[in-house]
Amino acid sequence: MFSVHTSPLDQPGTGDAGGMNVYIVELSRQLAALGIEVEVFTRATAGGLAPTVELVPGVRVRHVEAGPYEGLSKEELPAQLCAFTHGVMQTWAEQPPGYFDLVHSHYWLSGHVGWLAAERWGVPLVHTMHTMAKVKNAALATGDTPEPAARVIGETQIVQAADRLIANTAGEAAELVGHYDADPLRTAVVHPGVNLATFCPGDGRAAARERLGLPADALIPLFAGRIQPLKGPDILLQAVRELVDAEPALRRRLLVPVVGGPSGTGLARPERMRKLAARLGIGDLVHFRPPVSQPELADWYRAADVLVMPSYSESFGLVAVEAQACGTPVVAAAVGGLPVVVRDGATGYLIDGHDPVEYAAALRRFAEPAHAGRLGAEAARHARRFGWEATAAGTLEVYRAAVEARRFRAGRGLRSAHG
Repeated sequence: MFSVHTSPLDQPGTGDAGGMNVYIVELSRQLAALGIEVEVFTRATAGGLAPTVELVPGVRVRHVEAGPYEGLSKEELPAQLCAFTHGVMQTWAEQPPGYFDLVHSHYWLSGHVGWLAAERWGVPLVHTMHTMAKVKNAALATGDTPEPAARVIGETQIVQAADRLIANTAGEAAELVGHYDADPLRTAVVHPGVNLATFCPGDGRAAARERLGLPADALIPLFAGRIQPLKGPDILLQAVRELVDAEPALRRRLLVPVVGGPSGTGLARPERMRKLAARLGIGDLVHFRPPVSQPELADWYRAADVLVMPSYSESFGLVAVEAQACGTPVVAAAVGGLPVVVRDGATGYLIDGHDPVEYAAALRRFAEPAHAGRLGAEAARHARRFGWEATAAGTLEVYRAAVEARRFRAGRGLRSAHG
């Protein structure tokens, strides 16, 4: 696997680390459990890192030196792809012939390294986009920066080069076909999963609130994830302002945790959300928390009455699955994969558009604690269908299909050469 711009060892929720990191870690673990050895190549972002780290038995993370350790934004990384590829090839040269059977690249930067490596090694290339420039640019948040033309061109090249593409949802597969002219026969749908051992209802909301030091009777809408315009955290803050304006009595109960760190274009104005909360007059209600480990994140989900995801684009919506697995309903924008993840009216509410008034109306329903309990119980049942075991099994089928197709083409070429 290639994950150039972010390491699976990084803490999700800040910088460029997010759902893709969780995806690579959990998928690799499950593939190892199925007997597949996995090596993940990622760029070294600090000095003194061990060249190779064993994530779990059967999964190695290899740190490749490519450019300065710190100070490079994701937009500057294309200039380091040559150095990264050189490091990958040095590692490959040290292995016995036929060491790698398949390349799985994640995100477009990795796709270009994967394209070259797969061609050089004579193995299939499987690629997962995770996000797409054309999709993001079609749904930009106000003031957000469009993805550059170079990324669009790069993604188009990868789509044509890959033996197989893995989409998170049928909707994403349709976007690959519609926006990038992907071959539907080489595009497979495999849903990401959730760690159901970590993300589960556990001992319930009251116990989670006690562990986190939160009031037992508070009304808690939670935002969890990277703080950037794409994720729409400002919509939640504006909705809270609408809610307290409409029902001032709710103000004494409201507590709004924002768990995560600045990312992407949000790094340019890391204090933006704090200033917005102050300007809206709800600075006392909004509590900013840094990214946390997965077990603690599960407690934040359990403690909340509702998770709010007003995203402008989501290829899947892993955070929404994690929250529901903990028994917490979700209010989310009806974009990307979120309509697959959230059952409108049953495990939460889907909202067309980003009008804070509509989000406030949805949050008002959770002022009655029993409402969260009813939807949360169904949410936990719904989330059980998204285990990582199923994701790994589906991904392995894609790998097998890619390997068999390449063998067939190689055999046909050999027959043609011999007449």
